[in-house]
Amino acid sequence: MWNQGCSQASGETLNHKATSSKKAHLEIFPCTVSQLLAAPQLCKDSFTICDCELKQVSVVGVIRGFALFETNVQYTVDDMTGPPLNVKLWVNMEDSARTTVASPGMYVKVIGSLRSYSEQRSLLAMNVRRVKDLNEISSHMLEVVQAHMQVFRKVFDVNMNLTVVPQPDWSSGTRPRGVLPNGLSTVQGQVLHQIQVFSVHNDGINFHDLTRNLDYISIGDIRSSLAFLASEGHIFSTIDKHHFKAV
Repeated sequence: MWNQGCSQASGETLNHKATSSKKAHLEIFPCTVSQLLAAPQLCKDSFTICDCELKQVSVVGVIRGFALFETNVQYTVDDMTGPPLNVKLWVNMEDSARTTVASPGMYVKVIGSLRSYSEQRSLLAMNVRRVKDLNEISSHMLEVVQAHMQVFRKVFDVNMNLTVVPQPDWSSGTRPRGVLPNGLSTVQGQVLHQIQVFSVHNDGINFHDLTRNLDYISIGDIRSSLAFLASEGHIFSTIDKHHFKAV
């Protein structure tokens, strides 16, 4: 999925130019909006995430605002990780009619370059494509995690926090107490089961109902289980970051 999503996705591959950063080797760097807004700025229109200088990036989110001008289209894209990000797509008159298919409420994938003007950051889009399969939303989040693991050789959760993953010793042939056959802890298994039960609904289950149904488990343990299950691809967010469905 990583190679396809980063270098072959729907013919959206963009040429990558060599940079001074020794780690800038991803053609298109999958990001969240919060990462782009917090990325350190080296100089004008040059940003980094740690040692990786950002060239082309990809973001997946829902359109909150839309404005069509004669020479460009401006969107406000929200992926629920931070404040919405302004996106500008230059178009000609012939393109403008086709671009209107992306309207508020629709999920889109944006590929472009981060820019800063008057201390306001925006994304100069090379391509804005409507997301028709909602699985692509969770797929993008997994690509974000995978990109950082590939670049930094460390393990992150979906919020890009460093995580410590214990490596159980199963060489004896016996499974540690509290670990299920699928490798999940007892708490993680219960959280996943609740989400699976409610996945028959379009929106899945929200965090409030999840904590109410599992009131014997601490909220902190539920949150950490959600982060782990999302990073492992067992669950994904639906209408917002507080609603979940099982894969």
